[in-house]
Amino acid sequence: MWWSAFARRSRRQRPDAKIMSLEMRPDCERCGCDLPPDAGGAFICSFECTYCAECAEALDERCPNCGGELLDRPTRAGAILAKYPASAERKHQP
Repeated sequence: MWWSAFARRSRRQRPDAKIMSLEMRPDCERCGCDLPPDAGGAFICSFECTYCAECAEALDERCPNCGGELLDRPTRAGAILAKYPASAERKHQP
């Protein structure tokens, strides 16, 4: 069928396709504590608002900005972190 060939073609990565990755923000937006990209303990919502474990628990695991669920942020380490570095832009505003 024609749609099956289209589906196979559309699943292949195009040479000009960009890799999308998380920003990996460096700090908790609520308390400002450091959240290294290669360590666990960070929580994010679907808009990548970022909180430490203590603040996520205090917020009942709900993002105060969008109301979305706060989930564990994956870690990024080694060669992948070198190739796709974490953000250096701090979001905490005292």
